[in-house]
Amino acid sequence: MKNELILSALPHTWIFDVDGTICLHNGYKNGGDMILPGVKSLFSDIPSEDMIIVLTSRNISEKENLIKFMTDNGLRFNHIIFDVPMGERILINDNKPSGLKMAYAVDKKRDSELNILLKIDEEL
Repeated sequence: MKNELILSALPHTWIFDVDGTICLHNGYKNGGDMILPGVKSLFSDIPSEDMIIVLTSRNISEKENLIKFMTDNGLRFNHIIFDVPMGERILINDNKPSGLKMAYAVDKKRDSELNILLKIDEEL
């Protein structure tokens, strides 16, 4: 069963880690990146007006390889940030006065399926 993520119809900003979330952790060091199950499905469900930011601890020297991997797998993105520290990623945002929740965090087991069902609620 997929985890439901119910969002408003407003444009969104998505932030994805690479290793262990989009592709097998450190696969690029061991013969090549391999996309994880569920990634293509979720990326294809993300509305075209949304922004996708990709974070990675990989060195900037891996830029061409990662861009090729993303492109070859049909994973669109707006920005990739390299050399990100390996520690926790913290998102801080304010809620709308209407009460609309403006920040979500999804933790997943490393290298597991990206098991998210995206739903847009026009009423939010």
